[in-house]
Amino acid sequence: MCPPRSTRVVALRELRSQPEGRERSGSVTDFVGRRRELKELREDIARTGLDTLSGRKAKSPRARVLLVAGRPGSGRTALAEAFVREVGGDYPDGVLRTRLTSPGGQAVTTERAIRNLLEGLGEPTPPGAAEDELSSALRAALAHRKAILLVDDAADPYQVDALLPDTPECLVVITAEGPLTGIPDVRPCTLGGLDTPSGVQMLAQRIGDTRITVDPYAAEALVEECGGQPAALALAGGWLAAHPKAAVSDVAKQLHEMSPGTDGPLGRGFRLVYESLPQPAQRTLRLLPLAPAGIVDSHTASALAGCSVAAAQSTLEDFAGLGLLRHGSDGLFGLPGCLVPMLQALLESKERPAEVQLARARMLERTVRLLHSCRVMAEAEDEGAPGPAGADVRQKLDGVPRALRFPDRRAAAKWLDTRLPALSAAATLAVADGGLDTLARRLVAALVRALAEHRGTAAAAPELYGLHRLVLDVAERRSLYREQAAALLNLADLDAETGRTQEALERYRAALDAGRAANDPYATGRAMESVGGAYQELADWHRAADWFGRALSQALARGERADEARLYGRLGNVHTYAGRYGDALRSWRAAAAGYRKLADVPGQAKALSEMARIQEYAGRPEESLHTCREAVELARRAADLRLQAALQVRLADTLDQLGDPAAARLHRSAADRLLGDDPAACEIRSGSD
Repeated sequence: MCPPRSTRVVALRELRSQPEGRERSGSVTDFVGRRRELKELREDIARTGLDTLSGRKAKSPRARVLLVAGRPGSGRTALAEAFVREVGGDYPDGVLRTRLTSPGGQAVTTERAIRNLLEGLGEPTPPGAAEDELSSALRAALAHRKAILLVDDAADPYQVDALLPDTPECLVVITAEGPLTGIPDVRPCTLGGLDTPSGVQMLAQRIGDTRITVDPYAAEALVEECGGQPAALALAGGWLAAHPKAAVSDVAKQLHEMSPGTDGPLGRGFRLVYESLPQPAQRTLRLLPLAPAGIVDSHTASALAGCSVAAAQSTLEDFAGLGLLRHGSDGLFGLPGCLVPMLQALLESKERPAEVQLARARMLERTVRLLHSCRVMAEAEDEGAPGPAGADVRQKLDGVPRALRFPDRRAAAKWLDTRLPALSAAATLAVADGGLDTLARRLVAALVRALAEHRGTAAAAPELYGLHRLVLDVAERRSLYREQAAALLNLADLDAETGRTQEALERYRAALDAGRAANDPYATGRAMESVGGAYQELADWHRAADWFGRALSQALARGERADEARLYGRLGNVHTYAGRYGDALRSWRAAAAGYRKLADVPGQAKALSEMARIQEYAGRPEESLHTCREAVELARRAADLRLQAALQVRLADTLDQLGDPAAARLHRSAADRLLGDDPAACEIRSGSD
């Protein structure tokens, strides 16, 4: 049944206003239709909320929340993006985007979503922070901003609630399949299919207006067969663009004659495109749901399909032209979430489990090698560097296949940044799989090294925290006690750095048990020392000294002199805090002797400076003066200007106590000449720190 003549005239009039062949690629950047919905959304910003209309008062002022509801493939994300572009000028602090469901249907954790938003604001994200802490940090960061939050593909109202700002100046735009009943004051904008003129206009963007002008009835019939769904129209338009000699009526007829069992207009459009592909391309398409986070590039497709990188890139470009993928930046392609269930069904029915596992293993192995290349390029700041270090880097680069090399460090860092969501998802999925634990461990280790090399350990800490947890999961599952101890120590260190001392203490104790089970003296010694450090942070001096003493006993038994000297210093610190100056002096004297045996002049100087401080606390200024002068001589030999200046200040303070202000002024002048008038330069840090 054809639409009435008036509709056809409007469609043709709108179509003829478009240039010939506009936007023929797989990604349609120009938004069409939905003018009524856009107008309603704009009016809804200032409209009275549902709670207010019903007489209920809101608990607290919150951002205005707009909901775009529609089935996958209805164009809900495109509408939300178009609306955000329209009203973006009213919100000078910009747009923040996050996604709450992956293309495969798995929910994105609230912690990850909030971290994405905080990173977009340039705010720090403490590693391992709880969801409530991150949510509070997000609300505080948005308290004085006027911004838009675009939350895509929400499934759980409680997950959305953690993202909502408390400031009414912000706007939150959510897309979801249905209503979110747990969010107050939300009036959903529910989407159906596009109207016929807009559907025809969307087809024209794909294939140009020549074939539509020749047979406008067929174009309108095709829009009806697609139910006005943008995703189905994109597939039909992509097929027509790939077959320039085919008539629009042919596609409409094929869709009409398909068996009714096919899953709606979208399923029929997908079947039309899929069956037109050659067998190798069909298999590549079936394997794409294995791509982590629905993000695909040429290397991922190449590894999954077992073909060359060039062939994979060409295939992905063809898929994007057919509407099967979305073009992204930096050579990335996105897998539409509405197509994933159909692709997953094909994968399960057409591919044997062993073949699927092999494809996944190839993809993970390729990712490991790319991460290795990324890390090596970070090390190779100057490939022509002389000496053994430069030769080692050149040897590593020679071992990387040319197809996996990056042109320079900047390109490697950009690849790591743009692929990080997919890399993190790959690590998570590999660990959850359970059948590829060896590859999963290699992947996580390679990602940790690449992040540490490019960003530094401190900057990469939020990502590293999650990766160490993945290592712990595999180690516990496989009873790998040495790796379990290492992961627990790394996690505990990050907990301690962010002030979660009690959690760190529990993990240090668990690491000690794992180290003992693995018979690993390094892990046990490190864990005992860290337990002592945690008790020191909690001001439990007795337990701190006990655990430092245990670690010291092991170091003495193994003859580890550097560890001995450091642990004597840590014991001296704890005794000082506890007011046990005699024990503190004995410990620091032993530390100084240890550093002297190691020929560590700076360490010996710092140990003597601590001894002088404790002698001063104990009321023995003459001894402190003698020890401090000895430390100054050692600091001068070590060429440590900061320590020399600090010791000169300490000498001046001691001389003031002894009633010699003239000599004290001389030593303060010497400190000023060494480092100027910066008081922070005169801080003494013990060797144990």
